[in-house]
Amino acid sequence: MTLVTVKQIMKNMFFFFSLILSTLSPGVVSANNSADQQAAQKIVEEFQNELIATMQAGQKLGFQGRYQQLESAIKNSHDLVKIARIVVGREWKQLSEEQQTRLVDAFSHLSVSTYAYNFKQYDREQFKFLGQEETTRGGVIIHSVLLIPSDKDVKFDYMLKKKGDKWKIINIIANGVSDLALRRSEYTSVLKRQGFEALIDKIDSKSKSYAEKN
Repeated sequence: MTLVTVKQIMKNMFFFFSLILSTLSPGVVSANNSADQQAAQKIVEEFQNELIATMQAGQKLGFQGRYQQLESAIKNSHDLVKIARIVVGREWKQLSEEQQTRLVDAFSHLSVSTYAYNFKQYDREQFKFLGQEETTRGGVIIHSVLLIPSDKDVKFDYMLKKKGDKWKIINIIANGVSDLALRRSEYTSVLKRQGFEALIDKIDSKSKSYAEKN
């Protein structure tokens, strides 16, 4: 995996999953390896294992194959509804139930497409668990690193919150990089100035571009 590829992942992928840390993780408390932390860690590790497996078969699978292999893993491990709500901010409440459903569907499709596009080849990469913390608001942060033999390693911090009885990823930060504030501003601006359909078209266009690039 080249440095260009890593930067591309950080630029394109975390467009969708990076949330504002000051908003969602106001503080942490000492880690004690609780049952909740172990459960959250398992969610992250299972997701990472699926990413590696997809990368290993990436060229053979092609874009659609990678998409199909990752779709259930992403939807099972990520709270895409919550992330979509945060991306559009206060505008979420102004949307009808049907519009909210359409936005989540479009956003979910884009999220899976982003992973399928970026994680398409394998060069002996592996994830390594670094540690875990509980946040003061009942969340858990899992720290890990993607070891890249041919390039610089990438540190990943996953924030999870419980949804029902299962932990879900609501935030991913790569090497401390997050551009959600810019993207959130862009999304809300499109929604306010051009309307809901324009926003959906923008999201769908991005998904289509990933599929075409393969």
